[in-house]
Amino acid sequence: MPILDSKGRLFGKINLLDLGAALVILLVIIGIFIFPGTSGSVAQVGTKTLPIEVDLVVRGLNIRNPEQLFKQGFSKGGKTNVIIRNQPYGQVGIKSIQQLERTITVPQPDGSVKELTDPRVNNFSTDFLLTLEGRAQVTDNGPVLGNSKVKIGMPFELEGFNYNFNASVIDIRLKDK
Repeated sequence: MPILDSKGRLFGKINLLDLGAALVILLVIIGIFIFPGTSGSVAQVGTKTLPIEVDLVVRGLNIRNPEQLFKQGFSKGGKTNVIIRNQPYGQVGIKSIQQLERTITVPQPDGSVKELTDPRVNNFSTDFLLTLEGRAQVTDNGPVLGNSKVKIGMPFELEGFNYNFNASVIDIRLKDK
């Protein structure tokens, strides 16, 4: 009796392709259960968690009445949902919020430039300076919220009951315990 017959069967009973597929499935199962790999985020390995404050600037938010924004929890002591690089992080506290005065630059006859309050009354563009507070994991590469590094210049998307807009990080402060 030959080892391989004309139909590719081993000893006339087992097809070589079926045997190969069974071996691959067996190796995959062994790889999943015996060597599962690491779990969790890479950012969590060898890190410590510290309180963090992140300053954000919102430029040119088109809104008719900023007070209506504050009535729905977007105020000091409130919470807002943060989305970093299209990854929802969760809620963080609003430590402070400051509405910035709109100004314009006006050239003077002597060639200098002055910054004056914008006299336009129908300007629906508002600027804010926000300070958010939360807890971040500190790695060698900097602070991490969720699975996203926090760096100056990154955009944060803020979302709440009646708002969804972007802000830019302008300062990061880590608080020691």
